[in-house]
Amino acid sequence: MKQLQEIIQDKDRLFFGDEVPEIYQTDHFVKQVEKVYAVALPLTAKEVVKLVNYAIEKDLTIIARGGGTGVAGAQVPITGNELIIDVHRMNRILELDEETMTLTVEPGVQLQDIQAFVESKGYYYPPDPGSKHSTIGGNVATNAGGMRAVKYGTTRDYVRELEIVLPTGEAVTLGSLNIKNSTGYDLKNLFIGSEGTLGITTRVKLKILPLPKYKKSVLLAFDSLRAATDGVLAILKNGINPTALELFERSTIELSEKYLNAKLQSQIGNSYVLMTIDDSDEATMLRKVESVGDMLNPVALEIIPLTAEEAEAAWMLRDHILIALMQFTEYEMLDEVVPINKFAEMIMYTKELQDKHGLSVINFGHAGDGNIHTVLMKESLDEETWEKKRKALLDDLYNKVAELGGLPSAEHGIGIVKKSYFERMTNSVELYLMKKIKHAIDPDNRLNPGKVL
Repeated sequence: MKQLQEIIQDKDRLFFGDEVPEIYQTDHFVKQVEKVYAVALPLTAKEVVKLVNYAIEKDLTIIARGGGTGVAGAQVPITGNELIIDVHRMNRILELDEETMTLTVEPGVQLQDIQAFVESKGYYYPPDPGSKHSTIGGNVATNAGGMRAVKYGTTRDYVRELEIVLPTGEAVTLGSLNIKNSTGYDLKNLFIGSEGTLGITTRVKLKILPLPKYKKSVLLAFDSLRAATDGVLAILKNGINPTALELFERSTIELSEKYLNAKLQSQIGNSYVLMTIDDSDEATMLRKVESVGDMLNPVALEIIPLTAEEAEAAWMLRDHILIALMQFTEYEMLDEVVPINKFAEMIMYTKELQDKHGLSVINFGHAGDGNIHTVLMKESLDEETWEKKRKALLDDLYNKVAELGGLPSAEHGIGIVKKSYFERMTNSVELYLMKKIKHAIDPDNRLNPGKVL
């Protein structure tokens, strides 16, 4: 331990045994969390390299951690022999390069700080997952998507370069400032979405865009989930190209209304679509908003163009759904994804499962890209009944996802929570290749073992 104290000399950046804060040994979605060897909070890439080499010398396993907002158990200790390397104090915005349209940041910078910084300079970082206090390192590790993915894509689409510390203790920079690249294997993208199993990110160079000049949000109310999902498909088929297209049920948004003591602008219907359109030309944006009204007026109960203030309030309600759920019940949140033409069928099937298994199910999600957040709620069930019903429902649900050509995770990752379903739904040859890659880069299985594969 003395060697470790020589690497991290500040007492408030190194914890052993009983001194390890409870936050590192609890998880909302994983009940069985093991103790850890130590927790270290580096400030520099050099300290990360030294910590990895220490772990090699002592034969410790490593978990890289950022904001701790993951919901798949990827940051959870499972062996009791882990050194947690928490990079959230590596949180500097290093450089805005307006010539290459890139922003260089450390892995601990929070998403909300990146967005606020670039927007203050007239630029735009589009990826927008729900956890705004998640770190960019965690976003890279899970290839986070969020609400604006329907138009702008996911984190992967905005990473130009990654500085990574490998499980051997070597540092490497992957990617480049070049926009096009057909030079060998695409190693950068291999590490994005790998959930800390291949390397530890210590620096990221992000692509940024000019900030759209105009945006408008519209709230649409429907009498049923089927009508709402049909509305979503109509919007997508008619070239509206929305920035965000979120669907949620009345029972879902009621939780957020109760938590925030605020009301959604529409109080009729059973399902809602909250849409934002942005553009550099105001007239084009307004034409698209008008087109949505003309297109869906015959089937929507209400179509409400929102002022900027109303839009902020509506999106606040959408963003607080998960926080509200935490206040009222224990739950399991999924992030399944299906081809967009199967979106309605998948959502309607979750309602069949609700009736079949006697378990309350609500849905919200990124309707524009087929990503559904299905939420199973424990409510007043005892632990044994909850676990039995939960497993039976999940078995049915993921079988349906596979049948529809979908995947178990769109943006949260696999971790340990979805590992068994990932293995069941993935082709054996694909799994074999992933395991070979993991072994080639991390032959000692040192980085985040037991997660994903």
